[in-house]
Amino acid sequence: MGEILLSVENVTKSYGKNVVLDDMSFQVRQGEVIVVVGPSGCGKSTLLRCINALEPIQSGKIKLNGEIVNPDGKNLTQLRQKIGMVFQSYDLFPHLSVLNNIMIAPCKVQKRKKDEVQKEAYALLERVNLKEKADSYPRELSGGQKQRVAIVRALCMHPEILLFDEVTAALDPEMVREVLDVILGLADSGKTMIIVTHEMQFARAIADRILFLDGGKIVENGSPEDFFEHPKTERARKFLHTFEFNRIKQVHHSECEEQNA
Repeated sequence: MGEILLSVENVTKSYGKNVVLDDMSFQVRQGEVIVVVGPSGCGKSTLLRCINALEPIQSGKIKLNGEIVNPDGKNLTQLRQKIGMVFQSYDLFPHLSVLNNIMIAPCKVQKRKKDEVQKEAYALLERVNLKEKADSYPRELSGGQKQRVAIVRALCMHPEILLFDEVTAALDPEMVREVLDVILGLADSGKTMIIVTHEMQFARAIADRILFLDGGKIVENGSPEDFFEHPKTERARKFLHTFEFNRIKQVHHSECEEQNA
């Protein structure tokens, strides 16, 4: 792994009296893939939104390459360009084509040349097998295709770190694989990423490190092997047991459907 790229230092985030992130600290090195897992409401998505300064924090510091990420900071626009975020809901502009959805921020925000951005956009679309959809509109795409466009849009800004917030949660099972394959490819190319996901098999396959959150705290922080094979806490063991039970139930349900077909 490379040098430390992102530092989360004693971060606390509250909504009124509800503490969502409780004195949280960890670091991310260049080229590292961190996967954040945990039960609903444990602060996973809020953590990503704080890292991208979409939510203010009550105490602590978030630093990217030593620069403090602050919603009120003068350098926020420049820092945000270094933090790519892909949401569960795609957030594509419905009135723009796929190509224009990708090009608008590099051209308008980064003031890059249109022909240079267009060339890169086509290359990235080809990389995710969507070059033929460049002139299509979001309403003409499947959920998996929209999510791949959202990933390309983030990549075209040349971010130093990518944040993925449950990007497969709104997808049909058939579409999940195509999105996960793209993210696996990004990991293989050395991209630094923080991924919030409920896909445990994917988490195990892609992560350099797993953060398990519960009650706004990092309960476990270690390798995928340690987390999945030797969880240190009873809370993590219970969480993994629930997912394994649901996986077996899903497999059994699928087998019954095949037999009845």
